[in-house]
Amino acid sequence: MNASTKPSKVVVIGGGIFGVSTALHLARLGVDTMLINDGPLANGASGRSLAWLNSARKRSDAYHRLRLAGIDRYRTLAARYPDAPWLRFDGGLTWDADDASNEIAEVFDYERDLGYHAQWLAPEKIATVTPGVDPSAVTPQGAIFNPGEGWVDLPSVIGRLAQEFRTLGGEIITDAGRATVDVRDERARGVVTADGRRHDADAVLLAAGSKVPAIVAEAGQEIEDATPIALLVRTKPIRHPLKAVLNTPRVAIRRMPSGGFALDSAWSEEEVSVNPDGSYDVRQSTLQGLLREASRVLEGNPALEIEDYGVGPKPIPGDGEPVFGELSSIPGYFVAFSHSGATLGLIAGELLADEIANSRRHPLLADFRPERFSASCR
Repeated sequence: MNASTKPSKVVVIGGGIFGVSTALHLARLGVDTMLINDGPLANGASGRSLAWLNSARKRSDAYHRLRLAGIDRYRTLAARYPDAPWLRFDGGLTWDADDASNEIAEVFDYERDLGYHAQWLAPEKIATVTPGVDPSAVTPQGAIFNPGEGWVDLPSVIGRLAQEFRTLGGEIITDAGRATVDVRDERARGVVTADGRRHDADAVLLAAGSKVPAIVAEAGQEIEDATPIALLVRTKPIRHPLKAVLNTPRVAIRRMPSGGFALDSAWSEEEVSVNPDGSYDVRQSTLQGLLREASRVLEGNPALEIEDYGVGPKPIPGDGEPVFGELSSIPGYFVAFSHSGATLGLIAGELLADEIANSRRHPLLADFRPERFSASCR
């Protein structure tokens, strides 16, 4: 670590799950912390995330271990709020298309070898394990049910974390516009907000979602960026027995605290276009197509109606792996930039706060350092 003493003041840029979680953990460690966001809390990717808590399918061992730790922290939170409508562990069910790309048998063996709780289910057996699925929509290769998975409503969690943060003396500034890290004398010295106001600090965490690579580039650093535009559709409440998160070839579905469903897919993201002014164009045919795909896989094929939808960047680093920690060439400048913000949100905040406050690199983050992207960071 570049920092040698416990900071007396830290500023966090970003009001999503990474920023608010880290700010709270810093406050719990007794560090004077300010959080700054460009709008209200959870106004970015955290507010339009499917927020499926999982470590399903294949990924690096280090990433799998980190995600398991992330799920563990949500289980601790669930024990504290056992009846919370915004955090549920009712499992996840996934199946693949009926073509050469189908990997269900291979993935099942892989997960079982890892000790990741997985059950292979023939279509006709699904209803006996997890309700709410139309078996005729499941491909003949069957599906994998992961009983330990769940989902979280990130705005609800962020609100609770922010409330505790304020109780501990933390300060939150919202609607501050685009903030940048003040780098002087080759180290982070604080944050400058859009109105030119300077907030001095001993360390800064940049957790501004999709904006992280561009802001880091202003300091001559590089983080490769593969951020796409994502679309999340939320339906009106409906009585239905589905509890598990569904990840299917044409749509992903989870319950919401309201009783509606949250829906997304890869194909619907590809149909979103960006206008010259930076706004987004979402076709009605895309929205209705998502509703149809969701109805097709749900028991009873219910008629679904749109409540609203969110569209915007989904932060994904260039190599798909998380980016957490201090920039090695700029002491006091920390970053958090990753997909799977829901699963990693609590654990990332805990580990980053420990690194910032105690100048100790955590081994769980060893493979996810920002310096892997550029020789200028080594």
